[in-house]
Amino acid sequence: MKNRDIEFMRVAMEEAKKGLAEGGIPIGSCLVIDGKVVGRGHNRRIQKGSAILHAEMDCLENAGRLKAAQYQKATLYTTLSPCEMCTGAALLYKIPRVVMGENTTYKGGEDILREKGVEVINLDLPEAVEMMRKFIRDNPMLWNEDIGVEDSLREESVEADV
Repeated sequence: MKNRDIEFMRVAMEEAKKGLAEGGIPIGSCLVIDGKVVGRGHNRRIQKGSAILHAEMDCLENAGRLKAAQYQKATLYTTLSPCEMCTGAALLYKIPRVVMGENTTYKGGEDILREKGVEVINLDLPEAVEMMRKFIRDNPMLWNEDIGVEDSLREESVEADV
């Protein structure tokens, strides 16, 4: 399924680039059921002034209301390792498979997903890593805000991630 995973990750990467072009954080996501993209989104916290509109949350919102059985056969694609909030959403809806573009710049709740039986795949795409590294380097305050790092810890966090 790796070729299909790369195909769908390209959709998530398009979303990440769209978010960046809007002045936001370049993280994208899509939800796939039965080989079809049913939702897509990108981090819009900055654009919408939202506390919770990460890419995965935007994607799930854009997918609309789905029946539990549909989520339970879905794959969630995200360009970056999902944070604990987005991990929780995947667990809540019992999404069995999460494919990420990379976890070099940030490692979120992927261990929690695995502990709960979710199949987690890291494609480790150089393009995804470079896009996030550049964003973090150019926008450390926005990045730290997005991942919930306190002001006093911001410089240490940025240095550790980049």
